[in-house]
Amino acid sequence: MAFYINPEECTACGDCEPVCPTSSIYSEKGMFKITKNTCTECENDFDVPQCIDVCTVDNCILPL
Repeated sequence: MAFYINPEECTACGDCEPVCPTSSIYSEKGMFKITKNTCTECENDFDVPQCIDVCTVDNCILPL
């Protein structure tokens, strides 16, 4: 499974990008996206997904 960033909710703050242990989060044209093929939802690395943990916007980062 993987996550995606809802572009309608994302404020493009960039807090999620540096905390991703798989470097799956990237910026494209000022908006952040998640590479679904490398996103592991932080399984085996952390108890909670790190991007969701730092995101201050509800329903911004969601499961695919």
